Amino acid sequence: MTAADPRRGPGRETLILTRHDVQALLGFDECIAAVETAFRLHAEGRSLAPGVLGVRSREGGFHIKAAGLERGRLYFAAKTNANFSGNPRRHGLPAIQGVIVLCDGDDGRPLAVMDSIEVTIRRTAAATAVAAKSLARPDARVVTICGCGNQGRAQLRALTRVLPLERVYAFDADAATARAYSRDLSAELGLAVKAVADHVEAVRSSDVCVTCTPSRQPFLFREHVKAGTFIAAVGADSADKHEIDAGLMAASVVVTDVLEQCAAIGDLHHALDAGAMARESVHADLADLVTRRKPGRRTAEEITIFDSTGTALEDVAAAAVVYENAVAAGVGLSVALGE
Repeated sequence: MTAADPRRGPGRETLILTRHDVQALLGFDECIAAVETAFRLHAEGRSLAPGVLGVRSREGGFHIKAAGLERGRLYFAAKTNANFSGNPRRHGLPAIQGVIVLCDGDDGRPLAVMDSIEVTIRRTAAATAVAAKSLARPDARVVTICGCGNQGRAQLRALTRVLPLERVYAFDADAATARAYSRDLSAELGLAVKAVADHVEAVRSSDVCVTCTPSRQPFLFREHVKAGTFIAAVGADSADKHEIDAGLMAASVVVTDVLEQCAAIGDLHHALDAGAMARESVHADLADLVTRRKPGRRTAEEITIFDSTGTALEDVAAAAVVYENAVAAGVGLSVALGE
């Protein structure tokens, strides 16, 4: 559908953008660049501070994340996501569903309403790629992906853009999902992707490990991880989720996306509760690495962990790119919501 420029005319319309639109408008390289810029702008004080609200439901939960960024103009975005991990099996629905409302940060006009699924998938993977540039060894070639759903696929796609990967181990609680991942991503990326039944041995022989599961119990421990490994802990985006054991967190160099959020809902929160770490033990926020206020990896032997709870800074950055590209391409349905 053809879109008018929402900034013109008395109606000042709002763009409605579907998941298909977002997929076409948000490339991985562009998303990685936008997310990296978002953390830099945040460090420079050119953001509206991110916030998060979580609400539990019977079979899952909802979270609302909001933030603003100054990207030539001031943008504000609020995302409402539903996270029901049993949806694919029980109802044939995505585990994560929702919408993002993107507004003009100066006058409050709703610029766009877009599906959040693809934005969430891609911006989360983009954050891992940004972190990997500072925290993974530059020669990292072997990665284990724990959790082979849509997020696990996006994580590998993003990592191939910043690391010289050659071999991939794919682990999932559902063996068929891991086999499909291996088949599809091998063909798509030209990598040797092998489905494995035991994540422990795979992680022990890997340079990078990504955990993106709905686990409520830790499954990655210090004895599973060799020196020099980079871990992206992606799955714990609510206080009841837990992937990384507190002992492993305490033995590693920990970088958060946003410290306050990770202390409340990330794997860091479990390490704090266990008394294994203090907030002062956290090495840096990702914004500190992007702006080089603090170093990333300092030795080849240290284990580094990126505690990625998913910040609204990433959402507003990605949504702004989608909106700007939609306006330029004339994509989306233009609606006068206020009439």
